[in-house]
Formats: sequence, C-alpha cells, structure tokens
Amino acid sequence: MGGCEDSKTKWTSIAEPREAENFNISPILGSEMKGELNLRSVENILSMVLSPEAVPSMEWVNETLVREFVFLGFSSLAGLQRLLFVVFLLVYLFTLGTNAVIIFTIVLDRALHTPMYFFLAVLSCSETCYTFVIVPKMLVDLLAQKKTISFLGCAIQMFTFLFLGCSHSFLLAAMGYDRYVAICNPLRYTVLMGHGVCVGLVAAACFCGFTVAQIITSMVFHLPFHSSNQLHHFFCDISPVLKVASHHTHFCQIVIITLCALVLVIPLLLILVSYVHIISAILQFPSTLGSLSTAKLRMLTSPNPRKYGIKSLSSPKLQNAQFTTNKGEVVTI
Repeated sequence: MGGCEDSKTKWTSIAEPREAENFNISPILGSEMKGELNLRSVENILSMVLSPEAVPSMEWVNETLVREFVFLGFSSLAGLQRLLFVVFLLVYLFTLGTNAVIIFTIVLDRALHTPMYFFLAVLSCSETCYTFVIVPKMLVDLLAQKKTISFLGCAIQMFTFLFLGCSHSFLLAAMGYDRYVAICNPLRYTVLMGHGVCVGLVAAACFCGFTVAQIITSMVFHLPFHSSNQLHHFFCDISPVLKVASHHTHFCQIVIITLCALVLVIPLLLILVSYVHIISAILQFPSTLGSLSTAKLRMLTSPNPRKYGIKSLSSPKLQNAQFTTNKGEVVTI
C-alpha cells in the first residue's frame, strides 16, 4: 500500500507541473493572438484611411448636397432693381401683347389660314412660352430679398427653355422651306404644304428640341453639386450651372457644345439653302418678266393663283412656263 501511495504521489507530482504549464501558457497565447488581431485591425483601418481611393469617398460624405440655387445676376445693381423691374415688366407686357395680337388675328381671320401664317402663329406661341419660363421668375427676384430656386425647379427651367429655344430654331428652318415652295413651286404649294405637312414639320421641330433639351439637362443635373450653389446669372442657363458643379468631364462639355452648335448650324444651313434656291429662281426669270405689272407678278407668286383668274400652268416652276387665264389668254414667262 505504501508503494501504491508513493506511486500515486509520484504521478500527481509529475502531472501537476504539466497542468501548471498548460494553465500558465494558454493566457499568454491568448493575449498574443489578441494583440496580433488588434494590430491587424489597426493596419486595415490605416490602409483604408490612407488609400487614395478612399479619400474622395470620405470627402464626399462630409460634403452637403445642394438643394437650391441662389441667383446673383443683379446683385451688383441693388439700387436699380426697382427701375429694372419696371422696365422689364413693360417690355414683357409689350411682347405678350404683340404675340397675342398676332395669334388672335391669325385664328380669327380665315383668309390667314395658310401655311405661312400657321407657322407664324406657332412661332408666336413658342416665343410667348419661352419668355414665360424666364421673365416672371426674374421679375419676382428683382423685388425679393432671397433670390433662390429649388434644384428641381432649376432643372425644369433649363429643360423648358432649351426645348422651346431649340424648337424655335427648327421652326425658322420650316418657315424657310415654306417660302421656298411658295416661290419656286407656286401651283404645287397647296399640295406640298398641306395641313398634314405643316403639322408634321412643327412636330419634327418639337421632337428635335425635346431630344436636345432632354440630353443636355440630364447630363448637367447628373453632375455632383456640393461646392457652391451661387449662380452668377438670373436664370438656370447651362454655363452658370456647370460652373458650380463639383467636377465635370471634358466629354460632358464636348457633347453639350456639339449639340448647341448643331441646333444653331443645321437650321441656319437649311434657311440658307432655301433662300439660295429662291434667289437663283428669281435671277433666272427672263427679262420679259420686267414688263409685267406688279399685279401680274403678285398673281404668279401667289400661293393660290386661281383666285387671280389663272386656269392652268404648263410647268410647276416659274421658269419657261405658260399659264392660261379664264379669258383664254396665254402668257409665257
């Protein structure tokens, strides 16, 4: 028994140091693991903070979004704003009055229901709406202390005036084509410029204006606005809004400039082509045309020559054509 007890004590004495070793080593290992994890987490945080990709995102979070814009267009003329209000109001009312007279005169007088006056009425409506988008807000701001507009209101104003302005340009090209048909093809004028054709030309002009306005407005207002909200203008034009954007690419600028140039150049070229054909047709008239009276010349170039007694015309153009009147007279031009 004594040998058993001695052996037991011997085993316990041998086991105790091992338990002690296991007990003392595990906390040390745990602290080392914890220290290593903490060191790695600190390194990860520092790498995220110091990485160039993360720096813009942190600045982005710290910046505030622009919810409204402030107009500074007439800030340098604080003492003259009431006088400017009166002047601009009178000019605006005069513009509205003249356009209203043109529209109502064309609508009420059936003799003016022709393609030329139809385009003129549409043009007057477009000009009225164009001024209505910009001038009333400008007049209010001249008398207000806080000259602001919301972010959405600025986008709507830019889209509307771009849509109306671009449509206005293409309507001028349609009017040039109308004059070309009226002078170079007088007897086919009512066929070539029927009501459906006129409505189609107006619709095409509006579609072009809508497309250009939608592209430019979406490109401008998808840019980030964080730095400033002060516009050095009296309405939301393209250039002042681009200047307050936080950053924008050269591609965006190139697309906007290209679209604006096309809106100006394409209608201008169409108008020039129309009037070059008109001038060349007039210059090709024979010298005998000079002996015709002013009344006969008006009769030949009229959109409706039958009301002057013309029965038939041998050619739809004015060059080398013969027309027969109701009295049986044959006139060669």
